[in-house]
Amino acid sequence: MSTVVAMRTARNTRTWIITGATSGLGRSLAEAALSAGEQVVGTARRLDRFDDLRARYGDRLLTIRHDVRDTDRAAAVVEEAMSAFGRVDVLVNNAGVGQVGAAEEVTDEQLRDMLAQHLFGPAAYVRAALPAMREAGSGWIVQMSSQGGRRSFPAVGSYSAGKFALEGWSEALAGEVRSWGIRVLIVEPSRFRTEFNADTVLRAAARNPAYDEVLGAVRTEMRAADGVQEGDPARAADVIRSVLEAPSAPLRLPVGAEAVRSLAAAYRDSLTELRAWAEVGESADFPDAAPSRRAF
Repeated sequence: MSTVVAMRTARNTRTWIITGATSGLGRSLAEAALSAGEQVVGTARRLDRFDDLRARYGDRLLTIRHDVRDTDRAAAVVEEAMSAFGRVDVLVNNAGVGQVGAAEEVTDEQLRDMLAQHLFGPAAYVRAALPAMREAGSGWIVQMSSQGGRRSFPAVGSYSAGKFALEGWSEALAGEVRSWGIRVLIVEPSRFRTEFNADTVLRAAARNPAYDEVLGAVRTEMRAADGVQEGDPARAADVIRSVLEAPSAPLRLPVGAEAVRSLAAAYRDSLTELRAWAEVGESADFPDAAPSRRAF
């Protein structure tokens, strides 16, 4: 281990890997960690967008050009982080983008791209980071999902498909790694004042006029939200950091008042529907079958 790395490790400060760290909540988390004296490995497609952070924080920020869809390179990013700082304490899978389009409008390629960014990319990073975390006996995996990862609505099905998949995969992951002291936090934000809704960022499938009446208002509203979102990214970063210090941290964390309200309503509606149809669903079992016994 080099003298520089040994000195950094001796500080006993956290080292973060944050994908998509030049924008959105990833950028806010990077700034919060760096301002607290911690170390950040930030990935992005355009490294020039790190220039101001590099000027302020110097060698505590390692920047790596990476497209999260390039899953083969995720292990190399983690290796560079370990070489530079000797540890990975927090992995934040933040990189991603929104997409608007009805199921019939979204192509296979566009749907696969959502899954690549929101499931396969994060999964590759987790696989790469886990050996070091297991050896350390600690670590946090922060999966940036969305309130759209627990409830969906017309026009965002392809985006929600990736986030729903990420949440299911991460829920299983949490049980698999808990015994090594590794924790998983699924963050479910509502709207935050980032570039997410900007015309240059938010993707759209080719419009089919047949869906104009169903999706017209959604398309307009998604664009109109740009710049007026109620969520403060800096406050969200502080909230997430505080939860990582909590012994009783939850698996899922809605962030933003809208997310709290809408997910609470979704849970209530799902429970009401389940109760209404429980007897019908239960009638599918063999009448004399014993209740199933599972290991979980």
